[in-house]
Parts: sequence; structure tokens; C-alpha cells
Amino acid sequence: MRRLGKVLGIIGIVLLVLVVAAATFGAWTVRRSFPQVSGELALKGLKSEVTVLRDERGIPQIYAASAEDLMFAQGYVHAQDRFWEMDFRRHITAGRLSELFGKSQVETDTYLRTLGWRRVAERELALLSPETRRNLDSYSAGVNAWLADHSGATASLEYAVLGLQNSGYVIEPWSPVDSIAWLKAMAWDLRGNMQEEISRSIISATVGEKRTAQLFPPYPYLQHRPIVTQGAVVDGVWDQNAPRDIATAAGLAPAVPPDAVDVLRATGAASEAITDMLGPDGPGIGSNSWVISGEKTETGLPLLANDPHLGPMMPSIWYQIGLHCTTVSAECPYDMAGYSFSGLPGIVIGHNQTVGWGFTNLGPDVTDLYLEKVEGDTYLVGNERKQMTTRQETIKVAGGDDVVITVRETEHGPLLSDASEELRTVGADAPAGIVAPPKGDGYAVALRWTALEPGRTADAIDRLNRAQTWEDFRSAASIFEVPAQNLIFASVDGTIGYQTPGKIPIRSGYDGKYPAHGWDPKQTWTGYIPFEALPNVKNPDDGWVVTANQASVYESYPFFLTDDWSYGARSQRIVDLVKLATSDGQKMTADRMREIQFDAWNENAAFLVPKIKALNVEGVDGVALLNDWDFTQPADSAPAAYFNVFWKNLLTDVFMDELPEDEIIGGGDRWFTAVRDLWDSPDDAWWDDTRTPDVQESRDDAVRTALQEAQTELAGLQGGDPQGWRWGALHTLLVENQTFGTSGITPIEMLFNRGPVETSGGESIVNATGWTLPEYTVDWVPSMRMVLDMSDLDRSTWVNLTGASGHAYHPNYVDQLDAWAAGDTFPFPFTKPAVEAAATDTLTLTPAG
Repeated sequence: MRRLGKVLGIIGIVLLVLVVAAATFGAWTVRRSFPQVSGELALKGLKSEVTVLRDERGIPQIYAASAEDLMFAQGYVHAQDRFWEMDFRRHITAGRLSELFGKSQVETDTYLRTLGWRRVAERELALLSPETRRNLDSYSAGVNAWLADHSGATASLEYAVLGLQNSGYVIEPWSPVDSIAWLKAMAWDLRGNMQEEISRSIISATVGEKRTAQLFPPYPYLQHRPIVTQGAVVDGVWDQNAPRDIATAAGLAPAVPPDAVDVLRATGAASEAITDMLGPDGPGIGSNSWVISGEKTETGLPLLANDPHLGPMMPSIWYQIGLHCTTVSAECPYDMAGYSFSGLPGIVIGHNQTVGWGFTNLGPDVTDLYLEKVEGDTYLVGNERKQMTTRQETIKVAGGDDVVITVRETEHGPLLSDASEELRTVGADAPAGIVAPPKGDGYAVALRWTALEPGRTADAIDRLNRAQTWEDFRSAASIFEVPAQNLIFASVDGTIGYQTPGKIPIRSGYDGKYPAHGWDPKQTWTGYIPFEALPNVKNPDDGWVVTANQASVYESYPFFLTDDWSYGARSQRIVDLVKLATSDGQKMTADRMREIQFDAWNENAAFLVPKIKALNVEGVDGVALLNDWDFTQPADSAPAAYFNVFWKNLLTDVFMDELPEDEIIGGGDRWFTAVRDLWDSPDDAWWDDTRTPDVQESRDDAVRTALQEAQTELAGLQGGDPQGWRWGALHTLLVENQTFGTSGITPIEMLFNRGPVETSGGESIVNATGWTLPEYTVDWVPSMRMVLDMSDLDRSTWVNLTGASGHAYHPNYVDQLDAWAAGDTFPFPFTKPAVEAAATDTLTLTPAG
């Protein structure tokens, strides 16, 4: 978000005085919010006794006799450990940040109110099944039972800090809509290819379409296999045994308004504040998951691995938990464990007693911008003027006057240009082609996005939690609408599988790469790809499924999903390692699955280093480091440090002399592919440095220059001895609290943030610790790692990025970070005997009275 420095400046000064003058009081303030984890608590709203067992990492396993009590206890325990996080999240999704932080957040709230996440969540609540609504109600009651005894600093240290400036803030009760709305935030974080569309447009306006295409090359299907390679759509239904389709997905010729780039650039800028609040990210963000059939494992039953890649946050976005009915029945059907979101009942990724599942981001194109011809509160469609839907919203401002805004919507979506000065400006300037109506005062900009239509994703999560078969799993996937994910599956009966879910639009009259014309009724969504036609596979011929954000299906699939897949460096490395581990009669083991998750081999280095050696560069000491390098990137690697600094300088020299200053180069596998494709054209214009107009540089000149620049840069940073250089000293992770940890005020940040931590891996590597030029610091990470062993679920393992607790200085605040950085995991107990053996604390919750 717009960093809270101005808001928190006075807080920092006051807090510093308090820390120096009253250390004892400060320690008491920090500790008073720590939860009770043993003994007995009587709570209003419980029907019967509930047991909460916690292990040494504070991970709770909850046992209850009814579904209502189980979800009540989950809400209570989430609130014990993470309520500030929950409260902050609901203020984001409701556009109510100004109530916490004052007038600096009015602009962000205006944008969020215009998007209307919470309003959509309110409409979704009515669509959900009775079981899901029961869970949401019970969960909310559990949170509110905790709130009955906690407020201010007794709730979390953050409230003590907030109270120094906003002493009048009062925590409201929790509601089911608070839970559902967080799914909209996750959909925004994983909304697909909007950033790629913005970048492509900006670059195209600068260097032209042909040269832009060199920087967005086609997906390399021959080098990097897609997820699904067997099957086809037959009579509108996916048949995994049918021969491949021979038709290619229809591509529509884009009608590109000359200044569409400005609309896209402004949209990206206006959205940046929300993206920052949901966790830092970078180009190429993704995830890994794969599942191996028992035919290829040592145990004879499936193994499943998952590590979603998200922005690093303190605390981690995930909360580990087990939820168990003491007697599993139709009335209380839950026996499961895994990763949850604080604020939402159930398990998002994990397993129950029969099946396990994992996610990676599918990343389909599910957002479109529309230029709208507006007059007053009407807009043009064809020859008809339609009335906009309007509503007023009141933004309450801590320490200031209320702000009243008007939100307007067309049939395509909310007018973002009403909430953004940047979009208002470019809408006024944007021409739209020969067939456009007279511009007048300009065009408004609306957003159409699948997540702004009410859906049943909350029902899908509950169905996943209760699934016992492949058919149950697919039933859940059929209503998992946003964000669209790749879902993998494993069962104790030996079944494995994959399903593409999601609400993915079918467009007519345009291709979605540039803003559509709202006045043209031909430029519209005609529907969504039928779930029955989406790729899926059960017990594939290969005996495994690998998903890592690569193309989900071969290129002749008849429906358009996206052009902006990850380019497959991570996925192909996993494929190669899985093949190696299961070749010549070998069997995959759980230990090998964990090793693969931490694999740090760099495909780009494997391509470029032999080319560098062939140049016979002299006088650059760092080049010698590459001679015996195995292309892996542990934190203590000198050659990894040198290669990545070289790669940064190469990209900067070759591309940034011509690209717009605000363009972001991620350095990931899109750029791997672009440079590989350019390599055989050593005199291509991209290699020339336009800053030296009197010299025409070639590819070899560019490479030599970047090698020397890397030598100079590292010598300045880490000394003149190349053997002493270390990748981890550059590639550090700072885990930041998303509110006070980004204030810019050192005393406050020191309370909540942790790090820096030297980190292995890198961009588009299986151990995906991404970094974005010009920095080497980590901006997105494997947010957790999990390996499920379906032969004995107690032999599964897991690790979180930080810890279970959201309370600064609690023993479980950051107690998993070192293990995460080292590639280690912890036992993941599931059965009652295993959970009891691991337990260090027992809390009994009883009905009050």
C-alpha cells in the first residue's frame, strides 16, 4: 500500500520513547496478547467439550463431537493466534482501511469500494449450501467468543501501536461475509495475466509490435511439456482417451486503440496499492505441485507435493491446522489437516482421511478493461443509451471527516476511472479507432472480472474437505470458480489425477489483450468454457502429473485459456527429475520428493554458461568460477552470485536502454526464452546499446560487457576475491508485516519484521525464491512446502514460511523460518495417536454454564 510513513511518523517517535523509558512495560504489553494453550476455558456458544492439542510449533489439532463445535473452535483458535491479521484483511476487502489508518488510505478505500469485493461476498452468501453457511456461522461465533474477552493490546501488539494514534478504534464482531470476502482478495492476487497485458502494451507503444513479440515469445511446447498431454474435447466434453484435437484455439485479431497502452499503464498504477497490501509479488510468480502414482513409488501408493509461491508476509499467509470429528458421520463429516487461511473455516490445501489435494495458479485471462462512452449516468451500447447502476458509499476516516463517494457500474463492471485520477486522465485522452462514437470529454474505463460475479468457491472448499473419491473431487472442482487453479489429487485407493477448474470467459469480437469498446455489443463475453470441456486426467499414462504454471494443455486445445503461461523452466525441471527418479525400475520416495522441492538448478545458466566459455573472455576473474559449476544456486555459491549479477547486467544493458523506465524486468523464464531465441541472431538490434550511438554492439560485445560489469559490481559489494562471493549475501529475504512492518519507521519495523535471511534458489527455479531487477532481494517465495504420503498419512511432512503465531516475540512467531530456508520440513501428524504423541499443550474448551 502507499507506505504508512506519514501516518505512523508520530507513532514511531512515541513508541521509541516508550521502549527506551519503559522496557518492562513494553515486554508486558507484548506478552499480554499471547494465547492460552493449556488448561480449560468455558465459552458461550459451544454445545459440547472440544479438545485442542498443540505441538511444539504451536500447530493446533482440534477434536469436536459436532461440525458446529469444530468450526466454532477453529474460529476461536484462529483468533487466538492471528486476529490482527484477520481484522486487517477484512478492512482491505471492505475498503475500510481509513478507519484504521486515517485519511492517507481514502484513495485506496475508494478504489476498493469501487471494485466492491465485500458487496459481491454479501451476494455470494445467499448462494451457498446450508452446510457451508452453518460452518461460516459457527466459525464466526467462535471468533466472537474470543473477542468477548479480548480488545486493544490484549488482542495483539498491533492494537497497542495503533492506539497511540487511533485510540478510538473499536473491534467489531466477526461475520460470515468477513470470511467470504477474503476469497476475493486471493482472486485479485492470482487474477491471471493483467500485468503481462499491461507490460506488452507499454512496450509495444515504445518499440513496436514486432520487437515486442521478441520479448513475449510463444510458449516453448517442444522444450517444456504442458500439464496434460493426452485427451481431447469430444462433443463438448473432455475425453482423456481421445486423440488430440487438431484444431487450434481461435485467435481474434486485436483492434488496438492507439493510446490503449495509457489505459493499461494507469490501471496497473491504480492497482498497485492493493497488490502491495496483499503481499509483495513479482513477474513470474507461480507455484509447484506434482503427484506420483503408486506404480512408481516405493510404498505402492501415491505421493503428492505442493509449494504455492506467494509474496513473503509476516505472519505467513498460511495457518497449519487439523480438524477432526471425534466420530466421523454424515452429521460431522470432517477428519482433515493442512493449510487454512485465518479468517476462513476449513482447509484450503491438505488432506482428509482418504484424499489429498494441492493447488497451483492456472492464470487464465479473466479480466478485461472496457472503454465506455458516458454521458451523465448513462453509457452507450450500440445505438442505445443505458442507465448506469449507481450507489453511494461512506468512508469513515480515523481522525477526520467522513468521505462520501459515488460508485457507478455499467453492464461490464465498475468504472475504475471514477476511482483513479490516472484512469480519468487517460480515459479523456484515449482515442478508440474509426468506429468509436465522438469522444467528447473522453471515455470512462470499466473492469470486467469473473470474481465480481457471485460464485460458490466457499462451497467448493467445503466439498474438497469432505471428498472421498475422484468423483467427489471433481464435483468440488466444478464450482471452484475464482481464482482458477490447477488442482491435483491423490487417494489412499491409489488414484491420482488433475483437473482444470474455474470460470474462464469465452470472448467474441476481440481477444482481451487490449481494452474493449463498451459501445460495441459485438465485443462481449458470450459465456464461459464449460466445466465438462476443461482438461482433466485420471491415472494418466505417464503415472504422474506435474503442474508449475506451465501451459495446462497442448496448443491445439479448442478454447482460449491464456497466452501468458509461465514458460516452463520450473515445470520441465520437475518433469526431468521425476522421470530420473522413476526410470530403470527405480521408485520415487518421499525423501526424493522433498529434495526436488528444494532443487536449485538454473536452466538459464545451463544454456548460457557454455556460450560464455566459448567466448574465451580474458581479464575477468569471475568467469573462472563458471568452469566447474553445476548450475545450482545454494546460498553459499560463488558462481551463482557471479552468474546472477551478470544476468541482471545483461538484461539491463540489452533491454532497458530502450524499454520504458517504469517497465519491470523479472529476469525469469520469459526472459530465459527471449534471450535464447535471440542468441542465434548476434546482430539483432536488441543487442546494440543505444546509449552509445557511435558504436554498433553485437551479442558478444553485450555479453563481455555484462561479465565485466558483474565483476566490478561484486568486487564492490563483497570484495575482490571471487572465491569469497556468496549468492545468499545478495539474495536475502526480509519477512515483513504488511501493516506496521512497512511503515518506513525503523523502531516499529523491528518489532514486527524478521530477517534478512540468506536464501538459496532463485527466479524460475524449482526452489522459487523470485527476485526482480534491479534488486537481488527475494520478493516471492514458496509460502509453504508439503509432501503427502498416501500410504501412511502420519509420514507426511510440512513446513510454513514463518510460524503459527501472529504475535510478535511469541515462540511460534517465526520458529519455522530457519527450517524453511534450509529446505527442512517437520513431521505432519494426522491420526489421533500421532497427534497425541506430538502434543505439548492441551486446551479443553467447554460450554459456559
